[in-house]
Formats: sequence, C-alpha cells, structure tokens
Amino acid sequence: MTLRTLGLSLLGTAGLLTLSACQKEAAPTPATTPAPSAAPAATAEPKPHAATPVGQTEAQAAAPSAPAGKGVVKGAVSFTGTPPAAADIPPSNDPACEGMSTKDMSVVVKDGKLANVLVRVRGNVPGAAAAPATPVTVDQSKCTYVPRVQGAMVGQPVAFKNSDGTLHNVRGVVGTKSAFNIAQPPSGAPVQKPVPADAEVLRLKCDVHPWMTAYVVTNPNPYFTTTGEDGAFTLQGLPAGTYTVEAWHETLGTKTAEVTVKDDAPAEVSFAFAATDTSAKK
Repeated sequence: MTLRTLGLSLLGTAGLLTLSACQKEAAPTPATTPAPSAAPAATAEPKPHAATPVGQTEAQAAAPSAPAGKGVVKGAVSFTGTPPAAADIPPSNDPACEGMSTKDMSVVVKDGKLANVLVRVRGNVPGAAAAPATPVTVDQSKCTYVPRVQGAMVGQPVAFKNSDGTLHNVRGVVGTKSAFNIAQPPSGAPVQKPVPADAEVLRLKCDVHPWMTAYVVTNPNPYFTTTGEDGAFTLQGLPAGTYTVEAWHETLGTKTAEVTVKDDAPAEVSFAFAATDTSAKK
C-alpha cells in the first residue's frame, strides 16, 4: 500500500467516526413519562386568630364574659329612724385581736346611709358569664372577718386567709346546718372551699372568737355589689330589660324593686330600711 492510499484510508475512517458521533448527538432524547406522584395532603385552611388583649393570657381571653350591655342601675340604701344601739363586744385577751372593734357591726349607719347591704339582680340574665374559677377571699384580720358581706357567683369557690398571729377556725353555716369547719393556724396558708350548692347565704363564724361573723351571698349572675358607708351602689353592664333588684341585709332582711334598664340612660332606684325590719334568716 502506498502512502497516498494509506492516507486516504485513514481520512475515510476518521470521517465515518465523526459522522457516527454527530448522528448520536443529534438523536432525540426519548421522552420519559414522569412517575405518578401522590396527591399533596390536604391542609386545613388557616383560621383567623383573634388577637389576645394586652395583659391577658389566651385562657383569660377565652373565658366567658358578662354580656356587653350598656345598662346601669345605681342608687343608695338608707336607714330611716333611729339605728339600734350596737351591742358591746367584750375585750379579748388575745394580743392578735388588738385594734378590733368593740361594738357589734351588724348594723352600720352613717349619716342615714346603711353599709354592708348586698345589692344584686335576682335570677338568670341571658348570656351572663359562668362562675369564675378565681375564688372570693375572706381575710381574718384583728379577729375580724374582712369583708363582712360580699357576693359570689353560684359555683365560685371561697378562700379563707388568716392574717392574724393566732389560731382561728372558719365554720360555714347554711341555715342551721354546719357545712364545713376548718382550723387555720397563726398566719397559716389560705384554705379554699366550694360554697355548698344549696347555700344562697353562707354564714361564717369562728368558735375561738365567737363575735366573728361574715356572709357570702351567692347569685346566678355577676351583677351584684356591696354598699360602703355612703350606702351607694352601681351595677354596670346590664343588657336592656326589666329586672328585679334586691337589697339584702344580714339582720334587716330584704327589699326589692322592679327596674327597667335602658342603654341610653342609667336607671335609678333607692332602698330604705328601718329598725322595725327583720331578717328572713335565709
């Protein structure tokens, strides 16, 4: 074979290799069918989240509240005539009792106004709050229950605190029946108790210091308050409607009035007690 013939043969072979490579590059890539994939899991559409008011936990924000009414009932409780003379309380030898009142405090009248009267709306109020888990508190200070009279919602517990450096006991009485009796050591830890379901009025007494008396009056709605020395009271947030408002006193009994509440103006009502009134002993 001559050099010319060998050169031509090599050129021919190179051409064939080049042509084959070009054909491979130009060949279309076969279409591939993607493997079926599982449908994406359905996700719940996010629900709008109400903002929690500043200073409240979410649990507090979710707690039921009283109706957002605009109605107001206000007035005063007076005492007509001459108040009964307050009985003397014998001085105590217990140093922890120093500073206590030496007069019975069941009827407190100042300038014709009556204190320690629980004023409340009777009965159920549509949409009213459920009883809070937070208890009402009764303290024992200077051998005196503080406060003497207060309200609580039906189902709301009561906590007893002993701020005195002496032994107390708290006996809860419903009518004439003893509901519970707990001892509290000097400056001891608070003790919480449920108010008995059948107790509209829970009377508290101390067997160690027998002059000590207090009352917790239960109510099915949150519209209640206790008068101070000025006899004044205000009930706020009531829905418009007609209600029976009651004034309750531990020894003078009850007075009631029908009150029509409107959104645009406060309803006013007054109650008057006298020495001739007597408690219904609930």
